[in-house]
Amino acid sequence: MRPGSSRTGTSLTLVALLAAVFALIVGAAGSASAHAGLSGSDPADGAVLTTAPQQVTLTFTESVGFSDDSLRVLSPANERVNPRPARHVDGKGNTGRVELPGGLPEGTYTVAWRVVSADGHPISGAFVFSVGKPSGTAAVLPAGSPDDTAVGRLYGLFRYVAYGGLALLVGVAAFVVVCWPAAGALRPVRRQLAAGWVMLVVATVALLLLRGPYETAGRLTSAFDLAGLGRTATGRPGGALIVRLVLLGAAAVAVKRSAVRFRRRDDDGEPQGLGSRARWAGAALALGLALTWAAAEHASAGIQVPLAVPAAVLHLLAMGVWLGGLITLVPLLRNRGDGSPAIPASTTGRFSALAFTAVVVLSGTGVYQSWRQVGSWGALTGTPYGKTLMVKVAAVVLVLCVASLSRRWTAGLVRQSPAAQTPAVPVPVPVRELVGAPSAAGAADPVRRSGSETTGVAGTDGGDTGRPVPEADALRRRLRRTVIVEALLGVAVLAVTTVLTGTQPSRAAATTAAAAAGQEPPVQVVTVPFDMGTANHQGTVQITLAPGRVGENTAEAVVFTADGGLATVPELRLTLTQEKLGVGPLDAGLKNRKGYWAAYDLRLPMPGEWTVNVTVRTSEIDQVTVHGTVRITSPS
Repeated sequence: MRPGSSRTGTSLTLVALLAAVFALIVGAAGSASAHAGLSGSDPADGAVLTTAPQQVTLTFTESVGFSDDSLRVLSPANERVNPRPARHVDGKGNTGRVELPGGLPEGTYTVAWRVVSADGHPISGAFVFSVGKPSGTAAVLPAGSPDDTAVGRLYGLFRYVAYGGLALLVGVAAFVVVCWPAAGALRPVRRQLAAGWVMLVVATVALLLLRGPYETAGRLTSAFDLAGLGRTATGRPGGALIVRLVLLGAAAVAVKRSAVRFRRRDDDGEPQGLGSRARWAGAALALGLALTWAAAEHASAGIQVPLAVPAAVLHLLAMGVWLGGLITLVPLLRNRGDGSPAIPASTTGRFSALAFTAVVVLSGTGVYQSWRQVGSWGALTGTPYGKTLMVKVAAVVLVLCVASLSRRWTAGLVRQSPAAQTPAVPVPVPVRELVGAPSAAGAADPVRRSGSETTGVAGTDGGDTGRPVPEADALRRRLRRTVIVEALLGVAVLAVTTVLTGTQPSRAAATTAAAAAGQEPPVQVVTVPFDMGTANHQGTVQITLAPGRVGENTAEAVVFTADGGLATVPELRLTLTQEKLGVGPLDAGLKNRKGYWAAYDLRLPMPGEWTVNVTVRTSEIDQVTVHGTVRITSPS
């Protein structure tokens, strides 16, 4: 790349902008899965059983992990009835089962579950089933998201700090190695590198301590429970955090050795750079650190995991090189006036090329990751993940617009640098001077005199003073301002990315919703109007048959007034007749449930169109029978 070419820089910026927008919008039209969801259960949600089940089985959309309290079956009195914790069924990682004791009494039971999906995020939910007939229940379940707790909020905060530490650590190192090796000897750069390392270490330790209560919805004080730490260490997310700490220890040793090397000077007085072995070791450490994220989060679950993990690693490293490099560049662009060397224009040009490469990698991996995580165009506006992704789109577009200005100022700086100028050809100019006569001008002239003549250089100021010309100084100030804005917007993008990593992807949400819809029993709803010819004696009766198939059904009836309000009647009777086959009438045996009428043991022997007969009595003498039809299907 030639930073000095304004036209080339503008074209490359446009390509980067289009690629990033394509990565975040067009790439969102694919499909993938991450974050588990409940896809089925036995008994089903809302089922009414004639006999008590011996076990409860839950099936999820991907592999999940269980703790001792992952599955709890609660009685109507809010007492746990499953004596043992959940276990996987027949070696299937996505299925869990708890055994139940025999002789469960009638009533409504609540199944509360909280598991850890394959991408490391806890998910929770609950459903009910009834034995004999439904009843009230005293079971109290936690409301809200697993992340909407003190532990969850702290865990999210330290995840953000960890991302920031990685960006700073990788970005500073890449800037020193690729753009300006002499920067490794500067105190501000060394401080930034140390800050990134400390941020990442502190965040990793905090995440390791909080992982146990985060998975099990425990209290904050349980973070120091040794048994919980032991369970965390044996899980994949906890193991990744421990590996990250080991790699950070190795990184500390490497940084210390590099600092010693940078303090040494070569024959020209310049700091010594890193050898090829040290560069490869640093690259390996960066890859390993990024892998501790990719191997334990979204990329580790769903489709094409062998391809998704390397893509996630490259995405993280590109983010670090770009954002961390911007933060490194900000203080170096300030004219400190303390004798520290000014950043060369060629360095800003090299970083411009490096940042552009990082944006290209971000765009390419973003296309793939969006393809995996978003299910459809409609999911962009219809799911929390899609809406958050659109916020990231807007932030990235703003970043790239500011980055185009930075590239313009960088190109101007490179053009103004002495290396980019065509050197003037020195023209010897004879100056007559008396031998031995003092001359102020001659004394100040650095050119060696010979005899009675002195040779000067026309058209020069006696050499490059190293001070930037006014135009270059103005460009440097503009570049610093745009880099600051770009870095701040990059931090905002990083915050949105952190939120995305903790949000259920759109495709997984759609899969879970579809599975839940398939799990719910289908229903047949019939609305029958009635009118007795007098005021306050007219309205509608809504009949709901679930599942609306041959066999046992639940029948519920609600009476509404003419204006849509709920009505109470002293008597309501429901019968069904299969007129073509001469079956019926079958009395549903509705009973008043204080607000609605219901029966839970209506058996329909055959499919087809049935006539619904509803008798409504509104007073001692006012009664009417109305009719409707309902189609009963065969068992699936």
